[in-house]
Amino acid sequence: MTATWRATQKAHRRAALMESAARLFAERGFAAVSTADLGEAVGMSGPALYKHFSSKDALLAEILVDASERLLDGCRAILTEESGPGRAGDPALTLARLVRFHLDFATSDPDVIRIQDRELPSLASEDNQEVRRLQREYVQLWDGVLARLRPDLDGGERQVRLLGTFGLLNSTPHSAVDSLVDRAEPAEPAGAILAGMAYRSLAGSSHPAATTDPGDAA
Repeated sequence: MTATWRATQKAHRRAALMESAARLFAERGFAAVSTADLGEAVGMSGPALYKHFSSKDALLAEILVDASERLLDGCRAILTEESGPGRAGDPALTLARLVRFHLDFATSDPDVIRIQDRELPSLASEDNQEVRRLQREYVQLWDGVLARLRPDLDGGERQVRLLGTFGLLNSTPHSAVDSLVDRAEPAEPAGAILAGMAYRSLAGSSHPAATTDPGDAA
């Protein structure tokens, strides 16, 4: 029981450290954050960080690899659900769910999204390559869905549309969305508006599921 409790506490401390580090890296930039800053953010000494990560660079790598893995796992789960027994495998519905999933990720982890591209050059070569590999696979899975929905588009145009859509979704941290809602008071929730915009940029038309939550669209 004691060993389990200690393992749980260590996992919680590690998760808190990753969250705090992502916030500091997003606010100040990776190079400007010291190990002392990181330790202070979670109430531990700088040297104590090495019980969880071998270096500040390893911490950044863990954050970015973890984010790419979570995006890829979520994408795979949606594709598996949409192609399962009793499903029609409608690429329009699948794409709408992917859009909403990515938007929800971006708004729930805005710090990670902010440092994902900005700090990628700060990673060691091996970690940089791993993140890029995961990102390429993520894009390829989306591309497979878009190709089924829009067979009229060639690979080059699909890539342009996909990268533009990711740029749109990644530029909408949660705080900015809340601010827009407070000022503009739109008839639709801000998330639904952004999801609809992203879907149309890919599909060239509207789809009702693009403005719903993933559970509603399932």
